[in-house]
Amino acid sequence: MKKSLLLASLLAALFAGCSTTEVEPMGLNAPFPELESDTAEGSGADLSGSEADSGLGLDSEELAKLKASEVLSERSIYFDFDSFAIKAEYENVISAHASFITETNAKVVLYGNASYEGSHEYNLSLGQKRAVAVRDALISLGVSDANIETVSFGEEYANQECTGSACGQDRRTDISYEGE
Repeated sequence: MKKSLLLASLLAALFAGCSTTEVEPMGLNAPFPELESDTAEGSGADLSGSEADSGLGLDSEELAKLKASEVLSERSIYFDFDSFAIKAEYENVISAHASFITETNAKVVLYGNASYEGSHEYNLSLGQKRAVAVRDALISLGVSDANIETVSFGEEYANQECTGSACGQDRRTDISYEGE
């Protein structure tokens, strides 16, 4: 008797837990909920992310120095096929950028790229590894991690028509300064 009562109550709980509710489909372009800030109005916190207020934008003198320098005007670090190891020939370029970033407290974005060979996921990963390799080199030279952002484009901007060594132009990390 106890077993049949226990079995009946378990079955009732199971069927009650499996009930369905109607959900209205929202389609592909469903609206996102409004997000509210937890910051009290008038608190003085700037959440806009504008570089003028963050102190990380470059002034006109710093921009002129950046454009006038032969080494600093070199903004791409190229990699071998299927590699994210930085070549020795780019050490002085990375060193010059590290010095400039620490002197000016500039903020940089490192864009990792890959050639079209390989899957989309692989190329996104490889682009990220290339950007992180340059970031790690900059950090080892004294640049604060807070001044560096990494982004991977993967094969997004790769030349789909290239063959052989011409594809080497796609295997790179580009250095871009905020406020430029």
